Amino acid sequence: MINDQYAVSVTSLTKEVNRKKILRDLSFQVNEGEIFGIIGPNGAGKTTTLRVLSGIIETYQGIVKLFGLPPEVAKRKGFISYMPEDAFPYDRLTGLENLEFYARIYSGGDKRLEGEFLERGIKIAGLGDRIYDRAGEYSRGMKRRLILARTLMVEPKVAILDEPTSALDVESSVKVREIIRNMTGHTIILSSHNLLEVEYMCDKVLLINAGTGVKIGKPREIVEETKTKNLEESFIKLIGER
Repeated sequence: MINDQYAVSVTSLTKEVNRKKILRDLSFQVNEGEIFGIIGPNGAGKTTTLRVLSGIIETYQGIVKLFGLPPEVAKRKGFISYMPEDAFPYDRLTGLENLEFYARIYSGGDKRLEGEFLERGIKIAGLGDRIYDRAGEYSRGMKRRLILARTLMVEPKVAILDEPTSALDVESSVKVREIIRNMTGHTIILSSHNLLEVEYMCDKVLLINAGTGVKIGKPREIVEETKTKNLEESFIKLIGER
């Protein structure tokens, strides 16, 4: 049953590629304002799930709704903002020019809205005077913060982040996590291999393996139920049992 009270509702999602099932009858719901983590081993179907939710993958079986709308419709209405794992800014543009470029696109010609997006993006990125330097001169962490700012500055109804701290050092990861945690009231769906990070950031997590849901719940509840010390140990125990 689809319930439009959820920010995201997924029912019996199945995705097949070259006769191989990437996702198998996956179902879950995300409440509005939640930070929702999707975790699992490599090849579990995390990125495929995020691409379906973002409207990039449009052919699948099952029912997927974002605020009661199919992903492709929610995408056209500007409800969704997606940050791929391999996203990078335009190196020849400054950080500011990168944000200006997307603010202009997202605002649809509304100068007031464009200014609001840009102001918010600069604040989220937190790059200080480095915002005026070319993005090609940035560290990986600075580039990631700029892309995250580009994703969140439009205040989407649902922000979808694929491995937001991928390959970042500790300091950069902390800054990215702080940005995400400070987006109070926004619905954020993210994937990450850093399970301690997920445990810290997320209100609820979904563990998937081989395209199938294994466990869903609040991180602390999963840890207590599996009688482990942290989500990382819970993950190993649950995957090992399958």
